Amino acid sequence: MKEYAPRRWRLAAALASVLAVGGVLAGCSSSSTSSSSSGGAPATSSGAPATSASSGGGGASDTSSCGSKPGVAATGTPINLGTINTQQPGTDFTDIANMAQAYFNCVNANGGVNGHPIKYSIQTEKTDPAQIASDAKQLVQGDHVVGIVGNTSILECTINHKYWEGLGIYVIDSGIAPECWSTPNTAPVNMGPRYSSDGAVQYMISLKVDKIAFDQSNVPGTDYIAAGPKAIAAAANVPIQTFTTNVPIQSANSVALQLVQAAGKNGAVVLNFTPPEALKILQAAAKLHIQNNVKAWGCSTPCDTDFLASALGTAFDNKLFVNAELTPADGTNTPTMNLYRAILKQYGSNVSGGIGSFSQFGFVEARLAVQALSTVQGDYTVASVNAAFKALKDVETGMNCGKFTYGDYPMHIPNNADYTVTPTKGQMLVVPGSGCLSISTADPQIAQYVNLAGRAPADTTSLGS
Repeated sequence: MKEYAPRRWRLAAALASVLAVGGVLAGCSSSSTSSSSSGGAPATSSGAPATSASSGGGGASDTSSCGSKPGVAATGTPINLGTINTQQPGTDFTDIANMAQAYFNCVNANGGVNGHPIKYSIQTEKTDPAQIASDAKQLVQGDHVVGIVGNTSILECTINHKYWEGLGIYVIDSGIAPECWSTPNTAPVNMGPRYSSDGAVQYMISLKVDKIAFDQSNVPGTDYIAAGPKAIAAAANVPIQTFTTNVPIQSANSVALQLVQAAGKNGAVVLNFTPPEALKILQAAAKLHIQNNVKAWGCSTPCDTDFLASALGTAFDNKLFVNAELTPADGTNTPTMNLYRAILKQYGSNVSGGIGSFSQFGFVEARLAVQALSTVQGDYTVASVNAAFKALKDVETGMNCGKFTYGDYPMHIPNNADYTVTPTKGQMLVVPGSGCLSISTADPQIAQYVNLAGRAPADTTSLGS
C-alpha cells in the first residue's frame, strides 16, 4: 500500500506512482500488502481529470503585473530556457512545464526580462535513461539553453545531475528522485514524497496518537521514503508499522481493515498514494464504517485536492489531515494566488489539470527564474544565468511557508515546512490555527540540510507566519 501524494491529483498521481531511488511507475496488478514494524523509543497533460480553474477565495488580478512593462511585448534577443518532464500513460508531469510556459508568455507580453522574451523548450521522456540523457544534450547543444527550469521527471535527477554539474547549470525543479535533493546543482520548490510523508506523520504525532500505520504503494524507493517517517516516529517514541500495497488496489476493503486494525483506537493511519488510490482506501473505510475506529487519518501532499475532498463527502471532514507543500488555493486570496489564477486563466489553456500542485509548481519555478534573470547584467550566458539562479536568497514566492534560497550547498531542501489541510465541505482548507509546520530534524536528511543552510525565514506573502 504505498504511493506519494501531492496537492492536485496529477502531480499526486505521478509522484506517487514512482519514486525515490530511481523510481519507476507504480502499477502491479494485485493489492497484496506487506508490512514491517519499527518500535518508537513527490505540451499537454493527459490522464487525470481536469480540476476546476476556480477555487474558493479568488480575487481579481491583472496579469500585466507579471512583467516590468505592462502591455508592451518584448522584442529583444530571446533568453533560451529548457525543461525535461516525464510524460507517459499514467504519469504526466507536463502541466508543470505548461504552467511555466504560461508564466513566461505573460512576461513576454508585458516587457519580458529587461526587454528580452523567454524562449522555453520542453522535452518529454518515458522513463528511458538513454532518452533522458539525450533530452539534456538536445536542450544544451541543440536548443542552446542557458538555464534549466521546471524539470519534473521520475529519473531525470538520477540520470543527469552530473551532466548539469559539469556544465555549471543550476536547475530549478520539482523533485522526485532522491538526487533532486541530495546533489549540489538542483533545488526543488517541492518537498517530494519522503518529506511530505514526514509532515503527515509529524502532524499525527502532534495529535497524541499512540501508534501509526503508514502505507504506500509498492514501487521502488519505498524504503527510502519510509525512512523519514520511521525516524520521526522513533524520536517521538511512537511505534510505527509500515506497509506497501500493490497498485492499482484491487481489494480496498481488506487494505482499510488491515490499516485500521494495525493503528488501533488511539492510533493514526497515514497514506502515501495518488489521490485515486488513496480515495479507494478512504471510501472503503467509510463504507465499512471504520473511519472513526482510529483517532485520525493522515496523507502526504497528493491528497490535497478538491477531487478527493468532494468525493469523500463529509465522512472525513476534520478527520483526515493532509500535508500541503504549497499554499492551498482554497480559501486563499493573496496577490500571488490571484496572479496565479489570472495567468492560468489567460495563458494556461494547455494546463489540463487546472488549479493544483502541478500548476503551482510551474508558476513558482518560472517566477523564481524571472526574478533571477532580471538581476543579470550584460549578456545572458550559461555562466551569468546560473550564477543568478544560485544567488537566489530569501525570495518570497507567495506559495511556500518559508522564503526560497538556492545557495552554494552540497544538497538542497529549500522547502522544508508545510501546511496541514483537512477536507471541509468539498474543499481542502488549512486547519484553523495550524500555521506552518517545520519538518523535524529527526529525519537525518532534514537535519543535514538545516545544519548547512538553517531554517528559512517565514514568507509573509503566503500563509507562512
